[in-house]
Amino acid sequence: MKVSARNVFKGKVRELRPGAVNSEVIMELAGGETLVAVVTMESVSSLKLAPGVDAVALIKAPWVMLMTDSSDIRLSARNCLSGKVVNVTDGAVNAEVTLELAGGTRVYSIVTRDAVQELGLAPGVNATAVIKASHIILGVPA
Repeated sequence: MKVSARNVFKGKVRELRPGAVNSEVIMELAGGETLVAVVTMESVSSLKLAPGVDAVALIKAPWVMLMTDSSDIRLSARNCLSGKVVNVTDGAVNAEVTLELAGGTRVYSIVTRDAVQELGLAPGVNATAVIKASHIILGVPA
């Protein structure tokens, strides 16, 4: 599968929390981290999502926000993944920041160059990737 999304995470569905229209899908990544995605009940059915099913989560890098001090902040975003910055690639307007989670999974984010400076993002800096559950697209192997 070739996709344009910078973040492609393989894992297993750990839990489903069905609702009237949408379902929360909790997916465990290879490094032990979890992602929560919100998808329609129709998608749950058509993808045959159930605990134990292999799945892929796709997240475009611009949908990944970064923060460097989350100790006293509460967010509505379901996914806050802590790690260390391993690379910052500068562009004319934006920069790509690569964050490595404790389990080895890498998360890519596109942020402005101003944000890189304001947050002090550089290799070795602790940071948290913030991803809304509705920004995760799920797929399953064919």
